[in-house]
Amino acid sequence: MTRRPRVLPRRISLRARLTLIYGGLFLAAGVVLLGVTYALFDQQLAGGGLKVYARGLKTDDPASGPPQNQVITGDGKVLGNEAAQKWMKDERDRLNNAATTSLIAQGGLALLVVGGAAAGFGWLAAGRVLAPLHRVTDTARRIASAPAADRGLHERIALRGPDDEVKDLADTFDTMVERLDRSFDGQRRFVANASHELRTPLTLGRALVEVAMHRKAASEDVRQLGENLLEINARHERLINGLLLLASSENEITERLPVDLSDIVDHVVGQTAREAEVAGITVTQQTAPAPTVGDALLLERLVHNLVENGIRHNTLDGGGWVRAVCRARDDGLVEVEVDNTGPAVPRYELPTLFEPFRRLGTDRLVTAKGAGLGLSIVRSIARAHGGKVTARPREGGGLTVTVTLPAHAEADGGRPEQP
Repeated sequence: MTRRPRVLPRRISLRARLTLIYGGLFLAAGVVLLGVTYALFDQQLAGGGLKVYARGLKTDDPASGPPQNQVITGDGKVLGNEAAQKWMKDERDRLNNAATTSLIAQGGLALLVVGGAAAGFGWLAAGRVLAPLHRVTDTARRIASAPAADRGLHERIALRGPDDEVKDLADTFDTMVERLDRSFDGQRRFVANASHELRTPLTLGRALVEVAMHRKAASEDVRQLGENLLEINARHERLINGLLLLASSENEITERLPVDLSDIVDHVVGQTAREAEVAGITVTQQTAPAPTVGDALLLERLVHNLVENGIRHNTLDGGGWVRAVCRARDDGLVEVEVDNTGPAVPRYELPTLFEPFRRLGTDRLVTAKGAGLGLSIVRSIARAHGGKVTARPREGGGLTVTVTLPAHAEADGGRPEQP
C-alpha cells in the first residue's frame, strides 16, 4: 500500500500571530466595554422608569367630582389612570427595545469597524517592530548556508535604532560572529605559517642527507641510513603539503572557471597508473560529461586523493581494484564516485575518516600510506565548491566515496545550479 506523504501545516508567522493577538485583545476589550455599557444603560432605564407629568383637568360636568390626573397622548387622546399606566408601560418597553437595539447593533458594527482598523494598524506596527529581527535572521541564514563553516563570518548586522531588546540581540549576535571569525582566521593562519616554517628545515635536512649519501667515502650503512632518513623526510613533506593544501582549500575561491570533471578523472587515472601497477591494483574509469565551475587544480587534487586513497587502502596481497565514475545527474548536480576493494569498514568509523590524521582503528600516525589528510582535504575542497562528500562501506570490504558538486548551468543546457 502506498503511503501518502504527510502534509505539514503551514507555519503562522510571528507578525500574523501578533496581529491576531492585538486584534483579539481589542475586540475582547470592546465586547466587555459594550456589555458593561448595556448593563448600566438597562439598569438606569429600569430604575428611573418613564416620568409623565399630568395636570389636573376640570370638566363642565359637576357630577364628575374633583379634577383627576390624566394623560394626554401625542395624538390628543386623554387617558385615565388605568389606561395611562398601561400606555406608560408600553412606552417604556418600546424605548428600552429601541435603545438596546441601537446600542448593540450600531455599537457592535462600530466595534467591528474599529477592530478591523486596529488589526490593520497592528499589522503595520508588528512589521515595523519585527523588521530588525528579519535582518538578524537573513544574516544568520547567509552565514549558515555558506559552503564551509567559516565562510561568511565577516558579515555583521550593525543594527541602528533605539537601544532596546532587539538591538541587544543584534549586537550580541555580531559579537559572537566576530569571535568565531577571529578564531577561524587564527586557526588558518597558524596552519599556514607552521607549514611554511616547517618546510625550510625539511628541505635543508634532505639536502644534507643527500650530500652525505653521495660522498665517495660513504659506507653502505650510511647509504642505507640516508635512504631511511629520506623516506621519513618525504613523509613529513607530504604531511606539510597536505596541511598547506587543507588550509588553502578552506579559503574562499574567488575565481571560478568552467571545468569538466570527466577530463580530470581521465587525467588522474593516468597519473596514478604507475602506483597502481606497483601495488597490483587495477584502476578503471567510467566517465561522462560532468561540467561544473571552480578551481581546476583543487578539483584535480580532490579526485587524485580519492583515487590514491583507494589504491593505498586496498587489499594487501594485490588483485584489488579501484573504479572511478563521473557523471551528471538529473537534479542539477554532477558527481564523482570512487569505490575500491579492501578491508571491511565499520559504518560507525565513517565520520572519523574525514577528520585530519584519522584512519581506521586507532592509527593516527604518519605512515608510508600517507599523512591521514586525504579525505579531510576532499571534504574541504568539496565544501569550498558548494558540494558535499559522503562515504559508505561496500559489501565484501572496501569503501565507496561520492562527491556531488553543482553543475555548470551554461555548459549543461541551461539547467540552474543547485547548492
